[in-house]
Amino acid sequence: MHHSDTSRELTVRGLVLGALITVVFTASNTYLGLKIGLTFASSIPAAVISMAVLRLMGGGSILENNMVQSQASAAGTISTVFAVFPALILIGHWNHFPFLETAGLTAAGGMAGVLFTIPLRRALVTDSPLPYPEGVAAAEILRAGHESASGEASHRGLKALISGAAVSGVVSFASGGLRLLADSATTTFSLGGSVFRLSTGFSLALLGAGYLVGAAGGLAMLFGYALSWLVAVPWLTAITPNTAHLDAASFATSVWVHKVRFIGAGAIATASLWTLGELALPVFRGVRDALGSTASSEDAAKDLSPRTIMITGSLLSAALFLLFSLFLYPFTSHFVVPALFGTAFLGVFGFLTAATCGYMAGLVGSSSSPISGIVLLATVLVCSLLMLMEHLALLPSVFAASDHHLAIAFAMVILSAIVAAASISNDNLQDLKTGQLVGASPWRQEAVLLLGCAIGALVVPPVLNLLYQAYGFAGAMPRAEMDPTRVLSAPQPAIVTMIASGIFRQNLDWSMLSIGAGTGITLVVLDRILRFRGLALPPLAVGIGIYLPPSVSTTLAIGACLGWVVKKVASHRAGQSDEGAMIASGLIVGESLTGVALAAVSGLTGNDGVLAIGGGVPAPWNGVSGLLVFAAVCLWFGRRVLKSGPA
Repeated sequence: MHHSDTSRELTVRGLVLGALITVVFTASNTYLGLKIGLTFASSIPAAVISMAVLRLMGGGSILENNMVQSQASAAGTISTVFAVFPALILIGHWNHFPFLETAGLTAAGGMAGVLFTIPLRRALVTDSPLPYPEGVAAAEILRAGHESASGEASHRGLKALISGAAVSGVVSFASGGLRLLADSATTTFSLGGSVFRLSTGFSLALLGAGYLVGAAGGLAMLFGYALSWLVAVPWLTAITPNTAHLDAASFATSVWVHKVRFIGAGAIATASLWTLGELALPVFRGVRDALGSTASSEDAAKDLSPRTIMITGSLLSAALFLLFSLFLYPFTSHFVVPALFGTAFLGVFGFLTAATCGYMAGLVGSSSSPISGIVLLATVLVCSLLMLMEHLALLPSVFAASDHHLAIAFAMVILSAIVAAASISNDNLQDLKTGQLVGASPWRQEAVLLLGCAIGALVVPPVLNLLYQAYGFAGAMPRAEMDPTRVLSAPQPAIVTMIASGIFRQNLDWSMLSIGAGTGITLVVLDRILRFRGLALPPLAVGIGIYLPPSVSTTLAIGACLGWVVKKVASHRAGQSDEGAMIASGLIVGESLTGVALAAVSGLTGNDGVLAIGGGVPAPWNGVSGLLVFAAVCLWFGRRVLKSGPA
């Protein structure tokens, strides 16, 4: 598909609109990631918003809309650094997120991820049979909006997104701000010495996320919850002495935190390794072909020039070295060798990660690409190499002081840049596939992706600070008087902290991790058997269900089941016309932005319950009202999607 009018591809208004959408989706994904450890794909919502807004401003070409969604999706993806940065809070190294280090490492890592994928574009996108499901879907959305003279499809999609955001925002404000509604319901009971817990949440963001995850992933997480709270916790509470004489609920929570979550981590690691192993051969072939490909002089679709890539890459390397040095300088003047190691590690492992994640994204989609597995592998590799350097006397002695505190913290800093590069690589090739299908100029798109990383990085530090000061993280509360029931679980940072600390301090709970690894192997085998029958039980999702708080897994499953029912009833409708995806994205955006806004109010007043009316509605009535409102929204969601009819 060729377009002669390139003047409408990269425009000032498009860049401004992309920046505004960037702020919204980066904040939303950061909040959602810290709450449940998952993010939502922002390409399609960004494309719909762009088409509707630019049409209201006097029209917009398909290429201009593509640039907006590319910029916004890059920034929404770069929020994945939530998986590492909070670990520095959890280990007590930071008490807030410094703007320079947080934004700098996020931007440098993300922009490096863009550069890493440029040499891979021809082999993995242009000349590749890889399906790129999200990239193709985004291209179809752009084409549908461009070919619709009235713009009805884009307007309807935008209205659906706004409706979902409005409903979710109001309910979230009533729950988190006014404290009129509970955000979950839990009951704990004992049978003999075994403690069980039934729990569900009323979060509309989780409802929307479950819809987007799909039936297989949602039910797999529900199965993980069952393994955790209906099997592992009852078994362990029955055989573990309650020496602290805790009540049943507190004892069950303690067992889950200190034992069962390690089982979940082991299952996640095994499932991730299996997924990576399955893709190892096609990834190797794809990278080999990419490195062996050469640009054709007749090819009109040009990438950023080698000179631009070299200059940008050099500047990013210098910036990373400087950031690593600044991080270490307050503790030691011998920072050159570890800073060089961090920079070189990103250059080598970052490129391999980019190729791996890019290929996996093209094969199974960005949402299904096991970034969590890459993070775990990178954690083990970084920590192991730092341990080796310590044995070779290449690191200053301060790295080993206080149970390797600085070594653990520096590993987190290196990992933050790796995660940014991996996540962007995961998303970038999808965007370039979309661009190829709609006739975009690769070099312009790559430039916009770099800009999106830079803008998104500016949003990450203030959002992280707001959320931490307002809610705290599980295991790290900024103030003693804060409400522990509203804490953000921050699951990935907790896993990374656990693994890194265990490697350096040699105190990993190998018994629970081994049980988790065995559980993961069993889940992989079970998934293989089910796939022969046309079913699936994603083992990684089950592991995440074991690890996440119970109210999260059950609410995600409710959203997934709601999506399955709605799509089953409306199966005559084409997938790209599904208004439910836009409503679900709106539910996530509305609750996330409300959560960020309430965090700002809490930060300004120093009181996380300042808006509560009369101290809030007492239990159990807040739980009853929360359940009724949640059920009403589910009913509205289903009726709205079914009533909209096919596009």
